[in-house]
Amino acid sequence: MKRKIIVAILIFFCFLLQSTVFQAIAFNGIVPNLLIVLTAAFGFMRNEKEGLVIGFFCGLICDIFFGDVIGFYALVMMYIGFFNGKFSGIFYPEDIKLPMALIIVSDLSYCMICYICMFLLRGKLDFPYYFLHIILPEVVYTTVITLLLYPLILFINVRLENGGKRGTQ
Repeated sequence: MKRKIIVAILIFFCFLLQSTVFQAIAFNGIVPNLLIVLTAAFGFMRNEKEGLVIGFFCGLICDIFFGDVIGFYALVMMYIGFFNGKFSGIFYPEDIKLPMALIIVSDLSYCMICYICMFLLRGKLDFPYYFLHIILPEVVYTTVITLLLYPLILFINVRLENGGKRGTQ
């Protein structure tokens, strides 16, 4: 129960930061996607199921506040959490290369899916412009913020795991 409450607080805190503080320090309207970082991190730190559930709630909160249709972001984030959970078997907490690579691929995939479903299907075919001015800056900004946010998420996850083991013995 404690884990669920802390994860819910983390989701809310990352959403709040993404939609308030980082909106104020956006570069040309580009903000880092903290919810992708959170979803991907918990996916590969824990497993597919936890990544899927956290992705669902991260996406649902985006759908409620920013989406045109309820469920689009939730579905995309669920897949991201699930596929990152596939790497939980080769995850080592002291190695940051795998988490960084997975978060970059996750954010790039998220942006590409959003482009395809929201712009390409509506006839807006200027992909090079969208890639250079929206996708690439967001991926870079998210990567830089990941360097700061990931150690905090890792610390919280380790504490939750150690607290859960201590409470069951």
